[in-house]
Amino acid sequence: MIVDLPDTTTKNVIQRLYEVREAGGAVTLGRVLTLVVGIGDDADAERSIEAANEASREHPCRIIVVVHHAGSERTVLDAQIRVGADAGASEVVVLRLHGALSSHSDSVVTPFLLPDTPIVTWWPGNGPDVPREDPLGRIALRRITGPSTAAPRELLQRRWKGYSSGDTDLAWPAITPWRALLATAVEHPEFSPIDRAEVTGPAADPSADLLAGWLATALDVPVTRRDGAEGVALHAADATVSLLRVSETVAVLSRPGERDSRVALAHRHEWDCLAEELRRLDPDEIYEDALAGTARVTYES
Repeated sequence: MIVDLPDTTTKNVIQRLYEVREAGGAVTLGRVLTLVVGIGDDADAERSIEAANEASREHPCRIIVVVHHAGSERTVLDAQIRVGADAGASEVVVLRLHGALSSHSDSVVTPFLLPDTPIVTWWPGNGPDVPREDPLGRIALRRITGPSTAAPRELLQRRWKGYSSGDTDLAWPAITPWRALLATAVEHPEFSPIDRAEVTGPAADPSADLLAGWLATALDVPVTRRDGAEGVALHAADATVSLLRVSETVAVLSRPGERDSRVALAHRHEWDCLAEELRRLDPDEIYEDALAGTARVTYES
């Protein structure tokens, strides 16, 4: 069910939300958090709502989507309520803030926050350089940015400078399978200590940059980042362990003294990455280390 409320007030939206819930009885009880989604324009709204809905099937929550229209000449609130089949395992409140109202997003959102539940804010796309200082970031326990493909190297450096405990990025869970496979691969009796590493991937892929940063801090060795097909090579004095993607779903793992093996390594959906981040609400120190490690990576053409 979708209910449109143009040119309205927060009081009217809350009243209508209660009426819809009582009439439909379709909203999952026991919601575990409030997920606030901050969007700069309508272009990403539906894709982001779909991802949040899918993630809510694992984490029942109230989803509050805030769409900013700062350039609008009118100062007005347009709202929409979604429940039932249009809201996954949650209820969705879409708030479109026009004009000066866009500068007070935290005040508009506050009446819709669920009591006694953690608040997580997610900015699809670029998001703020300093998430904690954003109005929607100040109210959140966890702050999730991106992933962004616009100059990711520079963006990650700005994120590191503005990092606060509780920050993370969807480019990080995108490489969880890579980190698990590499951690297992180096636990090999014939493989001596690693002395350098190489990471390849599209130049606009922030996940590859974070993977390189993770290796730089976890291994404390020089790491080189290059543009190319997705892959990692870990070099020791007398051997190399490598993991190279050969298709959308498969990679080849090479280890010293063993035959090459094909391993499942599909690209992760945005909603799957979001669901992983919602599983933990404590600070992610490993992400912090990876973000810091990007400054130690050498970038080559």
